[in-house]
Amino acid sequence: MFPSVNDLLYIQVASVDGENTDKEYKSRIADVEDDTLLIEIPIESGSGRMRRLYIGDELSIYFLTDQGIKHYFNTYVLGFADDIVQLVRIRRPEPEMITKVQRRDFLRVVAKLDLAVKLKDGTRFVALTEDVGGGGVSLLADNKYGLSEGEQLYCWLLLTYKNGSIEHVPFEAEIVRTKKQETGRTMLMLKFVSISDMERQKLIRYCFERQFDFKNR
Repeated sequence: MFPSVNDLLYIQVASVDGENTDKEYKSRIADVEDDTLLIEIPIESGSGRMRRLYIGDELSIYFLTDQGIKHYFNTYVLGFADDIVQLVRIRRPEPEMITKVQRRDFLRVVAKLDLAVKLKDGTRFVALTEDVGGGGVSLLADNKYGLSEGEQLYCWLLLTYKNGSIEHVPFEAEIVRTKKQETGRTMLMLKFVSISDMERQKLIRYCFERQFDFKNR
């Protein structure tokens, strides 16, 4: 069952650092397209404050049927559109991704993946990710690179699927948070600032495979 125009959506936003994911927002569907939904800017329940969204933000959403049953799906922000008011364009879920079970882990999974990184000055290094998701990744980097919040990185991520196929996912990302480790390295939390929809789909496919594996162990 798909949500329809004027249906009310209840939304949680997955932040890169894991904070404020329990806050709930409300929005309404303004239009339904083949592969996307256009929704109004979300409003925080209780306070009425608007929630600004960014391309790549991961969303956990539920809507109610006429019988009052909650249906959940995960999606992410594709872009924006201007009507009488600004609207947010999100990926329309596939039928099999709409469930009666809430997925609180969004699209982010723990994963040790090879990541090639290039800095603006041309410095290159290879690292392992700590987790990956539709909106960004986290990795450990040596302190010698002196990386800090706000810097942009050019990256290539290596994905290996269950069927043995391999994909490379290029993207540009911004460091949104750093956390120094006792090992002499720093945890970098990255948010995508430039990634094609096709490449993001590869990453989300990998995340869903990993989620399925975790739930069946």
